[in-house]
Amino acid sequence: MVHTVQKTLGIRRLLVLAAAVIVVGVLVWQGVTANGNPDPTNKHLSHGAAIVDTGILVFREGLETILVLSAITASLIRTRQVYWRPISSGAGLAFAATIVTWFVVVGIISLVGQTTPELDIQAGTGLLAIIVLLIVMNWFFHRIYWTGWISMHNRKKKEIITTLESSSESGADSSALETAKSVAYKGLLVLGFTSVYREGFEVDLFLQSTRMQLGSGVVVIGAAIGLFLSLIVAVLTFLAHRKLPYKKMLVLTGVMLGVVLLVMVGEQIQEMQLAGWMGTTTIPVHIPDWVGLWFCVFNNVQGIIAQIIAALFVIGSYFGAQYARVWKPRRQHAKNATA
Repeated sequence: MVHTVQKTLGIRRLLVLAAAVIVVGVLVWQGVTANGNPDPTNKHLSHGAAIVDTGILVFREGLETILVLSAITASLIRTRQVYWRPISSGAGLAFAATIVTWFVVVGIISLVGQTTPELDIQAGTGLLAIIVLLIVMNWFFHRIYWTGWISMHNRKKKEIITTLESSSESGADSSALETAKSVAYKGLLVLGFTSVYREGFEVDLFLQSTRMQLGSGVVVIGAAIGLFLSLIVAVLTFLAHRKLPYKKMLVLTGVMLGVVLLVMVGEQIQEMQLAGWMGTTTIPVHIPDWVGLWFCVFNNVQGIIAQIIAALFVIGSYFGAQYARVWKPRRQHAKNATA
């Protein structure tokens, strides 16, 4: 017991130290490249904003994946069963499939680019990214991940394991038992695969717009940061067996994604204006260059109105979900109690 506690503390210290080293490294790099005084109007800092956005998205999708996997494997680890192994194998295959899918999508966009202007492709991929993000946020507001998606995976897991254990306890012949084991292994493998690949596919689509505008290097750095943070949470969850406040972390990253959405909408309007899809009505108001670079707020009517609509959509989705999930049932319950 004491050895386990010491091992856990050692892992935590190692992770904290690694994170601290990275933070210090970033600060030193910033000091060297910007002479200790970074200029917020420098064009290169727009890459920094994109890296932050990418890291936030990848980290959030990583949190959702870990939440699903931890819910599926929790009882399996406690009962010391070996069923979690095909689930982890499926998760690993899904990660590899996500990387392959990224290159497939890049190839498709490159083929389209041979006959379509680059600005049109950037505007199109930007719209796709916004749609994906809106879908993710809508799922989040309606708690689909911890009411539907996780419940469905847990139900499938129980069905597979129950079928296998029933075959073992009924004294089935060896060939039938091997068949049941094979079916169970494949079923759990698919379960682990779908838990991860769904998030990976969303990320692949989402980041294409950033790749086309700023290059693959920005995407790689941002994704690496998000993956590193996700890895820390995964290690604490699956190796150190620490119960983390997933929902609070998801809420925080959800709020951050709301900000990312506003940035993306402003950026998308600018891309559509450059591609000639939309006109530009300038407002005689001075907006600092760094605000445009970091938050994509520009002095034109179309961009500002679009960002206001996006903000109202996010806020309205939240309160709409709260009404359907909490306020309406509470009001109905109070009405029934007084009837």
